[in-house]
Amino acid sequence: MASSNFVDYVKIFCRSGKGGAGSKHLYRDKLTQKGGPDGGDGGRGGHIILRGNKNHWTLIHLKYARHIHSGEGEDGGQSRSFGKEGEDKVIEVPCGTVVYDAETGEFICDIKEDGEEIILVKGGRGGQGNWHFRTATNQTPRFAQPGEPAIERTVILQLKVLADVGLVGFPNAGKSTLLSVVSAAKPEIANYPFTTLVPNLGIVAYRDNKSFVMADIPGIIEGASEGRGLGLRFLRHIERNSILLFMIPADSDDILHEFEILLNELKQYNPELVDKQRILAITKCDMLDEELLADVKKQVPPNIQTVFISSLSGMGIVELKDLIWTEINKESNKVIEIKHRPMEITYHEEEEIEEEIEEEEEEDDLSKYKGIGWDEL
Repeated sequence: MASSNFVDYVKIFCRSGKGGAGSKHLYRDKLTQKGGPDGGDGGRGGHIILRGNKNHWTLIHLKYARHIHSGEGEDGGQSRSFGKEGEDKVIEVPCGTVVYDAETGEFICDIKEDGEEIILVKGGRGGQGNWHFRTATNQTPRFAQPGEPAIERTVILQLKVLADVGLVGFPNAGKSTLLSVVSAAKPEIANYPFTTLVPNLGIVAYRDNKSFVMADIPGIIEGASEGRGLGLRFLRHIERNSILLFMIPADSDDILHEFEILLNELKQYNPELVDKQRILAITKCDMLDEELLADVKKQVPPNIQTVFISSLSGMGIVELKDLIWTEINKESNKVIEIKHRPMEITYHEEEEIEEEIEEEEEEDDLSKYKGIGWDEL
């Protein structure tokens, strides 16, 4: 997928529909001059609903549609006729979308399953007609209840891709090459740093028609937690992974030191990532003879499962896939729940090209709000 089409951060303005006002009609016909109240209730305003859709992979369809409005409820009528409910607005998002309040950074919800629906902004309730307010001492109430006003809310949608294994490594460590070899994905591959600018997903075929999903994120460098390189912007895409595959080239000066740098950057971003199961892959081993390979094996970190691979020659690829399949199927490595921390509301680099969201306020008909209010019931 082209980098321009991968959108994982969108800020949208939502406004639900306001409720319809209740009717204060009094019954009249040619035989009845002074009938009692028969005003109906107003209709509910439309909700704004988020729905998970497995056919969506990014938030690009919301990039240029950032003002979401739902329909307004209709007013009640005579003969106790109810007003029509406002049309709900359904926003379809990819599975793995996390929603935050744009003003406070508070976590709102997480869409994880296909077809899962969550009401993001509730529509205003319709007002009750004067039928509800008749009493023995006030048999002809000439007032009704107004509908509740619309609710406005600005939210941030963030996509955290769903994958079984995430690739972590420095630039030019061979992550994209491995993904292109074991799956049908076609990430950009070149001999310069930061070739990968957006996350890539690939479905890896395994034995007996089984498969698992692998996610490749842009390379991490020392100081990424302080904003160097591409920073930690894309690390949220591996928060949902069952295991992490660290990839370090065999020609590195100090394999153990590079592994510790990567581990520290993950810890700076989210300490929970350090608790995930880890596998280390030493890449580009086709350049080594038996003597050099023996020297590299002495440099690997202790207490971590290590595989020596070469995407070019196919060395160790089958062994790596077997190890990944074993680890992702362990009950202890399955991701059950992610703790979503409040978002820090700061300047986002994508907001350079985004227009500022202008709040649209419609003038309310003040005459509808005369009478009894909701808080007086």
